Amino acid sequence: MGLNFAVLVAGASPNGSNIGSHLARAYAAQGIATFSVSRQNFESNHGVQSIACDIASENSLHDLASHLKNQGVQLGGLINAVGLLHADGLRPEKALSQLKLQQMQTVFTANAFAPILLVQAMLPLLRKDTPTFIASLSARVGSIADNRLGGWYSYRAAKAAQNQLFKTLAIELQRSHPLACCLQLHPGTVDTALSKPFQSGVASDKLFTAQFSAQALMAVIASKSAADTGTFWAWDGQRVPW
Repeated sequence: MGLNFAVLVAGASPNGSNIGSHLARAYAAQGIATFSVSRQNFESNHGVQSIACDIASENSLHDLASHLKNQGVQLGGLINAVGLLHADGLRPEKALSQLKLQQMQTVFTANAFAPILLVQAMLPLLRKDTPTFIASLSARVGSIADNRLGGWYSYRAAKAAQNQLFKTLAIELQRSHPLACCLQLHPGTVDTALSKPFQSGVASDKLFTAQFSAQALMAVIASKSAADTGTFWAWDGQRVPW
């Protein structure tokens, strides 16, 4: 990929420790023009160009798209690594009685609405004349077929909604961008702030570093083509049921 054949990773910073940050640095290390997007403005580093953007804001996404277009950037890859499981005063619900509309809306905005709006804003920059990819970090708990434990109502439902949105996107892209591959990815349980309160029951060999997960997901992306568009894969290359 040349200078203007770029990869953009949302939910990343050049010096961060989450999956998105490791993905951005890994692509930059391959000599690919790489942009990291987060709500804060970070100093560009490790060959990664940092841009501040709140992907839950349509105005902010419009500004991001205009900025990249003015630079002549053409995207060969787009990755969403934004997600929300918990925050101050917000925890995954264990029972129906714990559901609250505002919290559900917050979880859906971060895990379903913002990721697809990111793609909407970036799609005009995605190349049509060569194989490209769009990948979004989902979660196995978003699989309806694999739901055996219940609980985590909003997070499960929001990830399931993301899966449906990106599956629908994949079908549309087959007409407008026939060389594109649109993937949903399960990164495993990763030792980051997102999973920190829920790691006690995770076996040590099933708790991954963000760097390990990022490298595994890159391998999955690299192994897929337009023939695999609209599919859901785990970090280990195993298919995840919808």
